[in-house]
Amino acid sequence: MKQNELYPVFLKVSELNILIVGGGNVALEKLTFLLKSSPSAKVEMVSPTFREEIVEMAKQYNIEMHKALYNTDFLSGKHMVVATTDNVTVNEQVYSDCKKRHILVNVADNPPFCDFYMGGIVTKGNVKVAISTNGKSPTTAKRLRQFFEDVIPDNIDDLVQNLNEYRKTIKGDFEEKVQTLNEFTKGLVNSKQTDEN
Repeated sequence: MKQNELYPVFLKVSELNILIVGGGNVALEKLTFLLKSSPSAKVEMVSPTFREEIVEMAKQYNIEMHKALYNTDFLSGKHMVVATTDNVTVNEQVYSDCKKRHILVNVADNPPFCDFYMGGIVTKGNVKVAISTNGKSPTTAKRLRQFFEDVIPDNIDDLVQNLNEYRKTIKGDFEEKVQTLNEFTKGLVNSKQTDEN
């Protein structure tokens, strides 16, 4: 079995400059996904036309829109780009232009032209779980997201906040603190095993 070798990271997209090339259904999907996870994301979009839903979202969020054809000028200062047009040639040109400039790029629905994937995400307060199928099955990622949304309790953030406060009170070096927190939280993973016995 081939292993997923992607390295998961959580990006502060409010501090990055993101470009979405396209203004149709796929652009709407990617934008919605991004803003659901990170409402303060800094996004620019370029397309000759935009769906009305995108125009409405631009009014609510930090989105700059350009009614224009894509060209490399739009890549200036960008950290990440998502290409979502229905024109394969344009999408692959975006990919090529980004690679030359060392900009991370995702060409929607074209895994070989992606430096990163936008997988399933579950958010409950400060807890965020990312799910990847290595670009093989977005539907599986969606179903797993739904599963984790049901399984992770809504009050998990209370636990995180309380543990954060407790962590501040622990004395000792790093190893001692980790050992204390591990001992204190082991019931989180052992409780299910105890319940089943």
